[in-house]
Amino acid sequence: MSQKPYEELGLVNTRELFKKAVAGGYAIPAYNFNNLEQLQAIVTACAETNSPVIIQVSKGAREYANETMLRYMAMGAVKMAQELGADIPICLHLDHGDSFEICKSCVDSGFSSVMIDGSAHSYDENVAVTKKVVEYARKFDVSVEGELGVLAGVEDDVSSEESHYTKPEEVEDFVGKTGVDSLAISIGTSHGAFKFKCKPGETPPPLRFDILEKIEKKIPGFPIVLHGASSIPQKYIEIVNKYGGKMENAIGVPEEQLRKATKSAVCKINIDSDGRLVVTAMIRQVMAEQPEEFDPRKYLGPAREELIELLKHKNKNVLGSADKA
Repeated sequence: MSQKPYEELGLVNTRELFKKAVAGGYAIPAYNFNNLEQLQAIVTACAETNSPVIIQVSKGAREYANETMLRYMAMGAVKMAQELGADIPICLHLDHGDSFEICKSCVDSGFSSVMIDGSAHSYDENVAVTKKVVEYARKFDVSVEGELGVLAGVEDDVSSEESHYTKPEEVEDFVGKTGVDSLAISIGTSHGAFKFKCKPGETPPPLRFDILEKIEKKIPGFPIVLHGASSIPQKYIEIVNKYGGKMENAIGVPEEQLRKATKSAVCKINIDSDGRLVVTAMIRQVMAEQPEEFDPRKYLGPAREELIELLKHKNKNVLGSADKA
């Protein structure tokens, strides 16, 4: 076996990407995907905006896709970008790995980055499992993301009733003991489409930039990751609800807050729910307006095209990653 299984697929790890992003005041988009059309949209949007990208899957999405199929989808994503004339760095990342075993399996199968989420454990247990993953991943030059703090909300296999903000006094010790390459923190973002309990017209509570600033002082320049950072564009909520859906009071993180976060050490921003929302909205619209249609290409195609436009907007106007490949 090659020392770096991911290089066989044309992938890169995140270390250089994060170094450039922290220095440049932007964030690398980390877009989750669950099917072919979402992956095509991600690659196309990032190729057209000349943006580096992290394509990521959760444990559940990996099981859904089949790990062998996923390996070749990642290779196909790299080839597709090249055919589009874009020499953009692409990383394949495991989102919210919950055990050493799944992280090891992903490293072995060609992932170039893995997240070990030990935030449900005690602090010492989190340190122990994260360190174990780092020690294994290092052998293959795979980058590792750890997590301190717990995000509220529900998304895939990740669920928590309430959030626990990251404690700034723990981060230096955690990074030092584990050797992680980046750290996911909790400062008020939330998983899923229903991020905040707001009444209609109310503004979501601002992110806790005071906590972020304290963390940055403890570990200056260290790569910080924001999870649960979808903005839940209301135009797609309206489409979903217009055509039979029920997503009242679905609210996300305002884009201007995410843009502000990119000016700090936040160099990776995870976006999953927005991709799901756009695809579902467009499929519902086509199904309702063309009830005779049964060709999946006729409803998945428009969903893919709409998602491309949304992701191009994110890269240009929110994350600042356009033209940073």
